[in-house]
Amino acid sequence: MAEQVILREVGPRDGIQMAKRFLETERKLEWALRLEAAGIREIELTSFVPAKVVPQFADADELAKSLPQLGGVVVSALVPNLKGAERALAAGFTHINYVLSISEAHSLSNVRRSTDEAIAEFDRIAALRQTEAGRAMVLGVGLATAFGCTLQGHVEPERVWQVARHVAAGGADELIVADTVGYGNPVQVKMLLPPIVEIAAGRRVICHFHDTRGLGLANVAAALDAGVRVFDSSLAGLGGCPFAPGATGNINTEDAAYMLESMGFSTGVDIAALLELRRDVESWLGDERYSGAIARAGLPKTFEIAK
Repeated sequence: MAEQVILREVGPRDGIQMAKRFLETERKLEWALRLEAAGIREIELTSFVPAKVVPQFADADELAKSLPQLGGVVVSALVPNLKGAERALAAGFTHINYVLSISEAHSLSNVRRSTDEAIAEFDRIAALRQTEAGRAMVLGVGLATAFGCTLQGHVEPERVWQVARHVAAGGADELIVADTVGYGNPVQVKMLLPPIVEIAAGRRVICHFHDTRGLGLANVAAALDAGVRVFDSSLAGLGGCPFAPGATGNINTEDAAYMLESMGFSTGVDIAALLELRRDVESWLGDERYSGAIARAGLPKTFEIAK
């Protein structure tokens, strides 16, 4: 049988965090249910950030009421701090993704705290496991700006590994290595990831690539060589970072599924169903930046799903 690679869909969270239109809660749920029907098995559904900061997620608690309808999917929520984690757990989420920036400049601009302060906040979130609400928590930690930063420029790999060691020792269940602003290239990926896979010591390593400079799928291929088998992706390539001018969003789910299946991996994804969903999402969101070669050119006649 073909080896499995998981595409963790982040469109309903990262994909629309800066969208101009507020997407109704019912539409977000429909999006998630249709992702499940198309074979996606992991979805980052929302974020527990203050509504005044990101109005798109003002309905996070309301959306959480739909979790029982998504029983066939691992559903996670992003949190920026301890309060967000407490809210997510109280709302019924068990899978929590906390993101901290390796770049000091990005951390200070994004969440108004230093990287060391963000690490201390991780420690407080991890301590929730000692509470009744937090015992079932699965905690993923995003290492943002791991490949470089639009504000700071170079990010030292040793600092990435240092933070990875701390969060792994402190109770992170998953390490999410993020090219937040699209600076990474395949050579960097092959250099940075093997030590993180070793640090993870059996925990999942997830890669979160942006396609800002057209290297997103090339970086996926490099990460596959390093042993990574889980990738964040976004329908229609939606997403971006407010500190990445000209960003084109996350790697495109449809294109990533096509590449992986063409390489002989199994994703379990129905690409045709994704393309149909994409057309509806575009009508819901209106004027946003969408990307994707498969949506434009279609699947080749020689394409076969890996078995």
